[in-house]
Amino acid sequence: MTAEDERPREMGEVQLLARIRAGEKELFHELIRPYERSVYLTAYAVLRNPEDAEEVAQETMLKAFAHLEQLRSDTKFKAWLLHIAINEARLRRRKDRKHIYESIDEDQAGREEGNFMPRQFADWRDLPSEPLERQELKAAITRALHSLPDIYREIFVLRDVQRLSVQETAGVLDISISAVKTRLHRARLQMREELAPLFRRRWTDRLPFRKGRNPW
Repeated sequence: MTAEDERPREMGEVQLLARIRAGEKELFHELIRPYERSVYLTAYAVLRNPEDAEEVAQETMLKAFAHLEQLRSDTKFKAWLLHIAINEARLRRRKDRKHIYESIDEDQAGREEGNFMPRQFADWRDLPSEPLERQELKAAITRALHSLPDIYREIFVLRDVQRLSVQETAGVLDISISAVKTRLHRARLQMREELAPLFRRRWTDRLPFRKGRNPW
C-alpha cells in the first residue's frame, strides 16, 4: 500500500499536515476531529456560554485552516489550535463586555507551588461509584469552574483538563512559566475549596453512625 492510499485515520498528525499543505485540503477535518471537543471546552472556559463557545470553536477551525502555514512545529498542533481558541474567545468576550474589566495581579515567582495537587481533587474521577454521585460531582465541578476568575479558569482547563504541559500552556496564554505555575496552584486551591463540602459530605455519609449503627 502506498502512502497515497493510506487511510487518513491510520496516518500520524505530521503526515496529515504534510498532505494538507501539499493540496489535500479535504483531510483538514481528519486533522482537527480529535480536538473538536478540546477547542469547545477551551472556548467555554473563557466565555461560559454554550452558544458563544460553539461559534468560537467554529471560528477557531476556520482560522486554523486559513493560517495553517503559520504553524511552526507540526508536533505542537494542539497547543497552536488552543492558542487560537483562547484568542478568539477573549476577543468575543471583550466585544460582549467592553464595560467590564478584571483586575489581574502580577504573579510572584516566590509563591510558586506548581506541582501541588490536592488529593481531594486529583482523584475525583475515581471516587463516585453510583451514577447519581457521578452526576452530582460533575455538576459541582462545573459550578466550581464557573466560580474561578477568568485567568485561573483558563489555566485549570488547559493544564488539568486538556493536559497541556506547563511550557505549552505558557505559549497558549502568552505568559511566563512561573505565572502558569502560580495561577495553576491558586486555581487548584480554589477548586479544592469549592469542592471540599461535597467530598466531606460524601465521606461522613458513609460512616456507620450515620446509618444508626454504633461505630465502636
